Amino acid sequence: MATLVAFLSTTQVFAQQSNEASDIAVVHKIADFILSENKLGFVDEQGNYYASYKDIPKDKEVSFASKYGEWHYTNGVINLAMMHLAEHTGDKKYYNYAKNHIAHGFDNYEFFQNRFKNDRPHHRYPLGQLWTMLELDDFGAISASMLELMKEDDNPRYKQYIENGTERITYGQDRLFDKTLVRTFPQEMTLWADDLYMSVPFLSRLAVYTGENKYFDDAINQVLNFDKYLWNEHNGLYFHCYYSDTEENGVAHWGRSNGWLVLSQIHLLERLPDGYPGKEKVKKNLEKQLIGLSRYQDQDGLWRQLLDKNDSYQETSASAMFVQGFAKAITEGWIDKRFASVALRGWEGLRKIMITEDGQVKDICVGTGISDDLIFYYNRAARPNEKHGVGSVIDAGIEVIKLKAYLAKP
Repeated sequence: MATLVAFLSTTQVFAQQSNEASDIAVVHKIADFILSENKLGFVDEQGNYYASYKDIPKDKEVSFASKYGEWHYTNGVINLAMMHLAEHTGDKKYYNYAKNHIAHGFDNYEFFQNRFKNDRPHHRYPLGQLWTMLELDDFGAISASMLELMKEDDNPRYKQYIENGTERITYGQDRLFDKTLVRTFPQEMTLWADDLYMSVPFLSRLAVYTGENKYFDDAINQVLNFDKYLWNEHNGLYFHCYYSDTEENGVAHWGRSNGWLVLSQIHLLERLPDGYPGKEKVKKNLEKQLIGLSRYQDQDGLWRQLLDKNDSYQETSASAMFVQGFAKAITEGWIDKRFASVALRGWEGLRKIMITEDGQVKDICVGTGISDDLIFYYNRAARPNEKHGVGSVIDAGIEVIKLKAYLAKP
């Protein structure tokens, strides 16, 4: 009884510190800052702006006018967050952000495809990831956001893209003998924790879109197999990678990679029908991970770049992903509500330390590959408004608002 009273007292304190009105104002500020920075189009080395490929002089080298206009998995994450916010608030400008981003890519990519000379990696060429689909992060998260848009606009161009992605992930992507998705670099058949997010949110939506349960089955298989290869039972965390050639894990319990695993499972669970074979296993797996993560939350409510290393920096994207995961899992009934204080304390930490008054978000780790050098992870730069984290902060805020409403019910 004393424990329950303490839990309720803590929850009430957090609810008083940050009410729903101020929480949604913070989320709006973050999203509106992204809108203010977003500029679809291209610029040349002299800074000249071109709204469309039609305006680009012959053989003129250009890049994206804004990082928010790129075609990258992080743009898919932001698109989903913006649509999530539009659904929660009814404000269509956030939905239109995602809608316009996708449309701009399809309106312009053929020009760049025709000019591409294979003189650089595809991901370093404007919209190169749109037509190539060489790796899961070229198309998985973007495709998930497109399937959300296609609920209102079943555009034939988008439909063909989804069909191409389906073909690629089903038959073209490298897999281990047990069908686990892997990469071909930096070593052959290497498993990255990140790739659960590059596949499962897409596969789960694909199952809904097509009505074919085989995509649910593939998604469930991925969750359980990633757990098999990456889970460290000694500390309750996931490793960043697994090398199939040596049957060994990498060195790091990297924060954001653990976050991708959390998000993948909540995307899947909210779409799996009740009673679907394997759903309970995924639910138990998520519960296991969240309980493990609760042990590594620091005194400010945040988590570290390296989850088990207190001398590594507080990192925003992972913290936001975990807050989102705890909050969503509680309101959906996937874990017990006694963990609500973890989510609430985490959100307060993000608001107090990582989110500025004008909606900018601090200390988001830049894009990070795998490494067997732990110092590599320690030294990865943390920058403001990085695409790898802003979408997850928006999602975390929305889920905390829902959590507070859930806890306030008699």
